Amino acid sequence: MWLPRVYQNLETYFQKGKVLVIYGPRRVGKTTLLQNFLKKYQGRYLSVTGDDLQIQETLSSQSVEKIGLLAQGYDLLIIDEAQRVPSIGWGLKILVDHFPNTQVIATGSASFDLQNKVGEPLMGRKKILTLYPVSQLELKQIFTQYELYQQVENRLIFGSYPEIITAQTDAERISVLNEITNSYLFKDILDLERIKSAKILVDLLRLLAFQIGQEVSHSELGTSLGLDKNTIARYLDLLEKSFILINIRGYSRNLRKEITKKSKYYFFDTGVRNSLIANFNRLSLRNDLGQLWENFLVIERIKKQTYQPIYANSYFWRTWDQKELDFVEEREGQLFAYEFKWARKEKVKIPADFQTAYPKAKIEVVDSENYLEFVA
Repeated sequence: MWLPRVYQNLETYFQKGKVLVIYGPRRVGKTTLLQNFLKKYQGRYLSVTGDDLQIQETLSSQSVEKIGLLAQGYDLLIIDEAQRVPSIGWGLKILVDHFPNTQVIATGSASFDLQNKVGEPLMGRKKILTLYPVSQLELKQIFTQYELYQQVENRLIFGSYPEIITAQTDAERISVLNEITNSYLFKDILDLERIKSAKILVDLLRLLAFQIGQEVSHSELGTSLGLDKNTIARYLDLLEKSFILINIRGYSRNLRKEITKKSKYYFFDTGVRNSLIANFNRLSLRNDLGQLWENFLVIERIKKQTYQPIYANSYFWRTWDQKELDFVEEREGQLFAYEFKWARKEKVKIPADFQTAYPKAKIEVVDSENYLEFVA
């Protein structure tokens, strides 16, 4: 089964004098994206990997002569797993500055490491694309609206990794998710940070899996895990930068009683979340449907913001007396607020405090019958 990806026409993102950097979690299809692109690419190209020790030595040498031998004669140079090359940013800078006729693509899954390495050396010399698990925006190219509505239960339970969408059975989907969770999810963190075991990360994620839609306290998490709040904050930062979690902050401009300093955490993929807690029950047997639905809508909206793109700041809104709205976007000089409900028949009461404080804000309810307008 062919899955359309938003960046499948990569050549449209090429810019002379800039490296094309593709970030994203492992197993989301970065390699497949490149392979499909190369099938129709007309120029001369060389594809290498940062896992290769010789490539590491060459690109980290900061030698124009050595790096030139690698790039010379090619229209396109692809460096996969670029974050594994020491000082990769300086190697890429040499390629851009001294070999402007060679377009360079660098891919990496460990965003926290690759961003740190390419940030300063490539200031003004890079174009960044972020590839997520498959979005509803992409799936609507091959499925009808009716088919997407029929599939939404599977998206909530099993998530949206490419292998999940193309799998034929639930057993196959569960096997793939367990493999991703056990073998790939923490690989970059364990390889690149001083964390000896994934167990503490799994324990932290399991706690967060049951707190979707709730503000998270670093101190409370630390007490539960026997760690100080600074260590918790560091681990959460690593989990964000490795595309496992996303952090949404509270919105406030007017009211003293608005919550602003706490965060909500959502999983980049609901299938990974369910794998961590070993719960793949159908929706009719679950008591966390509201949490799954909120997580799904938030992450699909983030994908849409990235891909279209929509330039927006994303928040939740809540007061200390528990009045709340699930999602708030600040864009185009306006405020847009959204309340998420699975069933349209659920009664929705928009907080009067919000309407009073932000009378010009546009407020919508997103449910299982109209969600495609919000995410795709």
